[in-house]
Amino acid sequence: MSEGTAPATGDAAAIADTAARERLRYLRGSIDNLDAALVHLLAERFKCTQQVGELKARHSLPPADPAREAAQIARLRTLAEDARLDPAFAEKFLNFIIDEVVRHHRAIADRTVTSGEGLPE
Repeated sequence: MSEGTAPATGDAAAIADTAARERLRYLRGSIDNLDAALVHLLAERFKCTQQVGELKARHSLPPADPAREAAQIARLRTLAEDARLDPAFAEKFLNFIIDEVVRHHRAIADRTVTSGEGLPE
């Protein structure tokens, strides 16, 4: 094909398909990296909440803190809006995490009571 002439229809489609496949590969690589970062961030978050659960159990505090949870949900909804993320999705995501954290805190509290840790002598 000489300079200044349009590519044949089949050639243009092949070029577009190649470019689309390259862009798709790039975007998927970015998604994979973000997924890995999310997993590592969640792991770090759960390490912190594990310590919170142990502290609560030692001091006979309840596993759930509805006031804190409500404040966190409101805070996350605002962050989501600022980031142009659906606040309802952000709330569902945080509620899922909170449910898991409270489940862990209950398990820690049960182990602490069973083992006698944190109980007055």
